[in-house]
This record gives sequence, C-alpha cells and structure tokens, in this order.
Amino acid sequence: MRIKATIAYDGSYFKGFQKQKSTNQTITSEIESALRSVGIDDNIRGSGRTDAGVHATGQVIDFEAPEFWRDLKKLKIALNRKLKHISFKYLCFVDESFHSRFSAKKRVYRYVFKTSQPSVFEQNYISYFPSFDVKRLQLALKAFEGEHDFSNFIKTGSITHTNVREIYKAYYRHHKGYHFIYFEANGFLRSQVRMMVAFAMQVAMGEKSLLELEEQLSLKKRHSTKLAPAEGLYLARIVY
Repeated sequence: MRIKATIAYDGSYFKGFQKQKSTNQTITSEIESALRSVGIDDNIRGSGRTDAGVHATGQVIDFEAPEFWRDLKKLKIALNRKLKHISFKYLCFVDESFHSRFSAKKRVYRYVFKTSQPSVFEQNYISYFPSFDVKRLQLALKAFEGEHDFSNFIKTGSITHTNVREIYKAYYRHHKGYHFIYFEANGFLRSQVRMMVAFAMQVAMGEKSLLELEEQLSLKKRHSTKLAPAEGLYLARIVY
C-alpha cells in the first residue's frame, strides 16, 4: 500500500534533501533510517529536492508500506519519535499511480527576510537584506511570471531535460517587520528560487536594473549568478 506524507524539516541540520554518497546527513537518509526502524524497507520519493540549509513546511514524499501499518496515526507517532528536526505532519493512503514529483501540479516556495539583522535565534531561519524599494521589487518579481527558459537562473553543472518552467505567481508581502517573497510554479530548477530572489533584491536595492533582469531572462546576457542565502528559503506547499 502506498502512503503519501506531508513533512516539515529544519534544513539547517542537513546537507540537503537528496541522498549523498559522502554523508548520511540528508533528509532522505534520516527518513529512510526511521522507516527501516519501523519495518518499512521502501525508498522514499520526494516532490522536489532542497539545497543544504533550505527548510520545508510542506514537502511531500511517498513510499510503499506493509499491510500491518494500516493505522496511519500510530505510524505518524512512531516515525516522529525516531526523528529530530524532521516532522511528519499528515499521512494518507494514495493510489499506486501516485508519484510525489510527477503528480504535482504546482510548487510554492516562500522566502523570508528582515531589513534588520536577525537575532541569534532567527539567523538559521531568516535572511537579511538592507533597505530596499518595494515597487522595484514588485516589478522585478512580476518579470519572472509566465513561461521562460530559465537557463540563466540555474546552478552551473545541473543536468535537466528542459530548463523551461512556468511561474504562475511571483509576489511580495510584508507582516510585522518580516518580508516575504512567494513563487508559485509548475516546477523549479536547482537553486533557481535563490537566484531569482537574489536578482530581484539587487534590482530592489538599485544594484541591477529591470533591463538587466529582462536580458538575463531572455538569454541575451547573464548579469548575475548570485544566490540568496539558503536560510530564508522554505518549500511551503505542493499542490496536486
């Protein structure tokens, strides 16, 4: 029987979501170790990969479990007892055709930052940018919307079938001293969100122009490869 699980994790304790040969300090390795301890031998499938230091409040995984784990409430409790810095939020049964990655219709990322230095308790979870122009930020984010070839917004060395993605929404919010940037899309490339945030903030702070952003988007010229700090980024939600 196949189980879909929505999980949250504190990415500051891990080297990323994907399993790696050089370390077991990954989200996937930790979860699969917990699954093994309760008699589930399947490897998990995730909706997407997150970089080292990136967090999640709504990552989705799926895996095959034996029949004796029909009580999902007990399974959730058992797994959360085994895990630290990772939490199983919701579990449900799904059809065998379900795939966390390929069945997803939309992915939502949230970036959180302050214009004052985060406290020692916030520094692993919130990024910092100095004062900026809100209108320029909103114009920069609007430029990302639509279908584009994001070849100039992907980490060097990445191998993909296509670099074309569609951004449904890109917008800014402010609440009680915290600033939020949201991206909703059919999918994202490796480090794409961090690169888009970095460029948008450079425009907002007057370091780059909207024309330079448009030139990089249209593949005419690459003006920046800067990545926004990982600490402020959260995989917020997956829509099926």
